[in-house]
Amino acid sequence: MILLDGKKVSERVLDDVKERVEHLDKKPFLNVILVGNNPASIIYVNNKRKAAEKIGIRTNIIEFPCDVDEKTLLDTIDELNKDNSVTGIMVQLPLPEHINKNNVIKSILPQKDVDGFHPENVGKMVLGLEPYFYPATPQGILMLLDEYKINPEGKHAVVIGRSNIVGKPMSQMLLNRNATVTVCHSYTPNLDEIIKTADILISAVGKKIVRCKMVKKNSVVIDVGIFRDANGKLTGDVDFDIVSSSCGFISPVPGGVGPMTIASLMYNASKVYC
Repeated sequence: MILLDGKKVSERVLDDVKERVEHLDKKPFLNVILVGNNPASIIYVNNKRKAAEKIGIRTNIIEFPCDVDEKTLLDTIDELNKDNSVTGIMVQLPLPEHINKNNVIKSILPQKDVDGFHPENVGKMVLGLEPYFYPATPQGILMLLDEYKINPEGKHAVVIGRSNIVGKPMSQMLLNRNATVTVCHSYTPNLDEIIKTADILISAVGKKIVRCKMVKKNSVVIDVGIFRDANGKLTGDVDFDIVSSSCGFISPVPGGVGPMTIASLMYNASKVYC
């Protein structure tokens, strides 16, 4: 079994991005909007800021209380869209229930949408065209596979989860790489049997779902889930100790997909379109 070391690969990606930023005439300026005081969101935003500052990307964190109205948020994004010094905009999810996240996502200019969630960026990806930005987590996973010379072409990839952030874009990006893709979710029957057929298994549901020796021998297992178990320990969707004895490659939690997501986001933030 070979460990897919996201921490090590992410450091190499960040070094490359830092060198890229140093040679840019116009320096990237990333603006991050944070609504409310969700502890996880605060940690994520701080991690993004630290990574950005480390590689020379200027950042600005715009904080709003959880009861901010949608118009105020949209007006702020409009100002950032019009500001030519701002090269990247991201809104930390989740948002409070009274704010329509789709309205927020659509309001960001696609060429400043470093998260890659705008309908124009998603549509181009689906059509096999080059978007301004790909979603950070799926892009980071492909970077990790590329680093270990794992080519999805001709492979059967099983993606567990169909979120707009990971599952859907991941399946489309694998299709664009000529993989045969099966998407599974909470309504999928015989999940165990489908998992056994996967050359590449990507699980992104946030609960322990791949528990036993149910994976194909020498398969590639990517664990996107990250949460704390009953003992407070960080863990993922995959029972690492058991599954690692059967697969060929596996990503750990933590230290796998998480660092690659940050590195991928910084890669996006280093692109300047204005």
